[in-house]
Amino acid sequence: MLKGKNILVGITGGIAAYKTASLVRLLKKSGANVKVVMTPDAIEFVAPLTLSTLSENPVFTVFKEEETHEWNNHVELGLWANLFIIAPATANTMAKMANGICDNLLMATYLSAKCPVYVCPAMDLDMYKHNTTQENLKVLAANNNIIIDATEGELASGLVGKGRMEEPENIVYFITTHLKSGLPLSDKKIVITAGPTHEQIDAVRFIGNNSSGKMGFNLAERANALGANVTLITGPTSILDQDQSITRINVKSAAEMDAEVVRAAKDAAIVIMAAAVADYTPETTSNNKLKKSAQDLVLKLKPTKDILKNLGENKPEKQLLIGFALETDNEVENAKEKIKRKNLDLIVLNSLNDNGAGFGHNTNKVVMIDKGNKIEYFELKSKSEVAVDIFNKILSLSK
Repeated sequence: MLKGKNILVGITGGIAAYKTASLVRLLKKSGANVKVVMTPDAIEFVAPLTLSTLSENPVFTVFKEEETHEWNNHVELGLWANLFIIAPATANTMAKMANGICDNLLMATYLSAKCPVYVCPAMDLDMYKHNTTQENLKVLAANNNIIIDATEGELASGLVGKGRMEEPENIVYFITTHLKSGLPLSDKKIVITAGPTHEQIDAVRFIGNNSSGKMGFNLAERANALGANVTLITGPTSILDQDQSITRINVKSAAEMDAEVVRAAKDAAIVIMAAAVADYTPETTSNNKLKKSAQDLVLKLKPTKDILKNLGENKPEKQLLIGFALETDNEVENAKEKIKRKNLDLIVLNSLNDNGAGFGHNTNKVVMIDKGNKIEYFELKSKSEVAVDIFNKILSLSK
């Protein structure tokens, strides 16, 4: 949900500023682009060098840099951001925000920003409880700022009560949840499979296929962007980059994928089986490496469990089940037969006969067939664009 977003983090002069370094790290880990703007007092609590290293961007503290004489344009900063998080927000800064007092770079940027602003109060107990602070919080909320309220606990003064800045992990969770609200797939659980499976022959060799997992990962990113709670179950793949709000489960064999899919699919609204699961697995596996000899090696294979067929036979009433088919001949007829045999709501067909489609490519060319036998043909596109097309179809089936 945060991957690729431009997030501006504002830091003010409170002891909780030390927590903001962890917040910046978590935002970067989620795939966001992060810039930091600090008040002059904030640099007494946390070093700009630390935040510059974590954000991989220069830290902004003043309008004009003394050494370079470069001007830090607060308007450009405000317009760059998709989200603005002020953490910690001291009583002093919140008072300025509520009354439009612009006496530092952070305040000028705040007044220029057109994106959602999240405010994370942090101060001592009596300051937080004071009527003026509470009134300022009401004004900020009325002006469409989103308040991530302070929590209770031990404060820097030694008092115990409300005033602690929310923990960085909870701030990221709050923002992610808030962004998802109102999206088409908000609060819906979606299970997506990706990649190949590896069926072990011995300690070092396996039976596998050329699936890269790219299609499944693009589907997971698209589902996440539409607000879904995504569980991605993937076989062995080199893909590491993904949004941290996607729950990723790594498996190796068809049997492992079956176990995880059955467990995850029980309460899912939508299940998309994009993985290239092996149809056969060795009947026996050696714990040691098999030595090469002059004789032929004979492998006896047995069928793997048909995960998709099992899901279709046990599908809850309102669950949408989507399968994939990779064919080389009689493509459409084979796909139609698969829909009926496996009780699918939709099948996504691609053919190895189409250049740029199938395993290993960044592109795909698909045909979508629903259970009513409606057929839609699509041109060759990037797999991210194909994921958009697939979810447009899924949303139409959900109505």
